[in-house]
Amino acid sequence: MAVFMFLFKTKLKKPAFIFMFNLASTDLFLVIVLPFKISYHFLGHNWALGLHLCRFATCTFFGNIFCSVLLMAAISIDRFLAVVYPMQSLSWRTPRRASLACGVIWIVSISGVIPLMMIAQTEEIAQLNITTCLDMIDAYKVLQFRYYAFLLSTLFFFIPLFISIVCYVCIIKKLYSPDVAASPSKKRRAILLSAAVLCSFVICFGPMNILFVSPFIIPNPDYGCLFFAFMISLCIGSINCCIDPLIYYYASSECQRQVWRFLRLKKNSSFRKDTQEKTDSNATTFSSGLNNLSQA
Repeated sequence: MAVFMFLFKTKLKKPAFIFMFNLASTDLFLVIVLPFKISYHFLGHNWALGLHLCRFATCTFFGNIFCSVLLMAAISIDRFLAVVYPMQSLSWRTPRRASLACGVIWIVSISGVIPLMMIAQTEEIAQLNITTCLDMIDAYKVLQFRYYAFLLSTLFFFIPLFISIVCYVCIIKKLYSPDVAASPSKKRRAILLSAAVLCSFVICFGPMNILFVSPFIIPNPDYGCLFFAFMISLCIGSINCCIDPLIYYYASSECQRQVWRFLRLKKNSSFRKDTQEKTDSNATTFSSGLNNLSQA
């Protein structure tokens, strides 16, 4: 629905629109692979779709996370330029440059998951007669890729999180400065957008990335417990798709207008339906009364 709205309902193709359209597209890719994961769990953690589809589903999931994080950081920078440097940034914040930035983000995100494709993520368990997909990886592979995981968490979490915090602190500070006559709705929208982005960073992506760097913090970790906690963090990361619509809403006034226009249309349609039902009911009652009167 978000992709449809951005493509066909939003008329002004601003940089914020381009970033949010790409954010909605990354969520759509995650939704596409969910049926594979659902069937996997319904079959008792038995992956019956082959090695390549397992790799595709895993890489799509992590690619969604990496791309979402970078796009949310880009939205933070775009809001920062629009609020703190509104006049100076007019020549910088163009649809062409926003599209170029999104293209770079997609390339970097895809590059980040390429090493994952080299890992054999399926594991046959003869005792249970099942084939797992990313549920059983031996400790050797975890140790082998710990530097890669540390690099991923730094590039796709800690740096974007720092950038977003700095941008939103500057935005709120600017809006509440005496020389800016910002409306209460604009201030409220900036605060809610900041809360939505930071909550998505901390709640959805925080546990996963902390576990990425934990082998460097904990001297001799229990890799069994660590991997179990990591699988739980993957489930938590999926909550990001539920928070992203709040980012669409608070980051774009055009998106807000479309949502309210839809709600008003739905309300008016319901009102017309109720009115029509009452009119039909009154007409039926009036007609019945005339029939009774004529019979009398």
